[in-house]
Amino acid sequence: MINRVILIVLDSVGIGELPDAHLFNDEGSNTVKNIYKNYEGFGLPNLEKLGLLGIEGLTDLSAPNGNYLASYGRSAEKSMGKDTTTGHWEMSGIILPKAFPTYPNGFPKEIIEEFEKRTGRKAIGNCVASGTEIIQRLGDEHVKDGSLIVYTSADSVFQIAAHEEIVPLDELYNACKIARDMLQGEHGVGRVIARPFIGKSGDYKRTENRRDFSLEPIKDTMLDYISKSGKPVYAIGKIEDIFANKGITRALHTKNNHEGIEATIEAIKENSSGLVFTNLVDFDMLYGHRNDVVGYGDALKYFDKKLEEIKGLLKEDDVLLITADHGCDPSTPSTDHSREYIPVLFYGNKIKENNNLGTLDTYACIGKTILDIFNIDNNIDGYSIKDKILL
Repeated sequence: MINRVILIVLDSVGIGELPDAHLFNDEGSNTVKNIYKNYEGFGLPNLEKLGLLGIEGLTDLSAPNGNYLASYGRSAEKSMGKDTTTGHWEMSGIILPKAFPTYPNGFPKEIIEEFEKRTGRKAIGNCVASGTEIIQRLGDEHVKDGSLIVYTSADSVFQIAAHEEIVPLDELYNACKIARDMLQGEHGVGRVIARPFIGKSGDYKRTENRRDFSLEPIKDTMLDYISKSGKPVYAIGKIEDIFANKGITRALHTKNNHEGIEATIEAIKENSSGLVFTNLVDFDMLYGHRNDVVGYGDALKYFDKKLEEIKGLLKEDDVLLITADHGCDPSTPSTDHSREYIPVLFYGNKIKENNNLGTLDTYACIGKTILDIFNIDNNIDGYSIKDKILL
């Protein structure tokens, strides 16, 4: 019997373009492979031991091992999106019937005017932009008159940037809550994101005080079924934001990968049960969107080093599952997410070793399998591969 699942999402660590990547202008994207190819001497020995390079699309990076420690494979995404909310919701059992709305020309005038009215501050920007670029371009104007910088991306997001010394964090978060309350129905973007920054003219820098405000999931997810069964659901990182705290019994909002990894390690040490669900955001936020191949690679190497400690702490009836939510290839010209397959690595004393799962056709297999492992009846989307992975 499995008592606990530790689910770690390496945010944006995709492993190759999906067949429909051309619809998203993501042809040629392969986050992991392109880091291997563009970072001299790069390697992830612990992930490789689990079977990372045995997964289809990555097998040409090394000679066949034939003795991997995990059940390994990749998963396609069925929902028509490539953002954090879509990815996490799908892995938790919601295949979205249609994509969240995007705004390549900025948000409608009536939305901006209502936002200004409710917040009491002018909004500037209202365009598609890189977060690091727009604060350099509009930061001085914001500092001068306190206007809120509003922008979006190729994803379904309404982002609000503000200098922490001009707009206090509590006010910025409240402005996000106002936007979240407004953006429902046809304008129900996946996330409203607070993007605080500091610094002086010409040298503005984003801080780690980002917060995400997601829509509430449209139906019960894996998290709800686990918590309703009486088992705890411990959300680490931005998981509580992505699920609007729905189905979560305990949460810790970490600011970076280091904090998230350490919190996960402490959670594994506890004599707990249920689900530990961690999102490690730095890969995406700090490196993928900034086209920083070396930074991305170094962050992966740091996680890989800590993976040995994580594995050593697992109890007899634990399952470790490592995956991702989309891609964000730092080697391509785009600074947006990329439409990619994600890795699926199951590891534990009761998991089959050297077991190639091939290609799963929906992220929802993750949630369905976890619920099946716990023997929890449910009606989430997807199908279980429990019988393929358990000894």
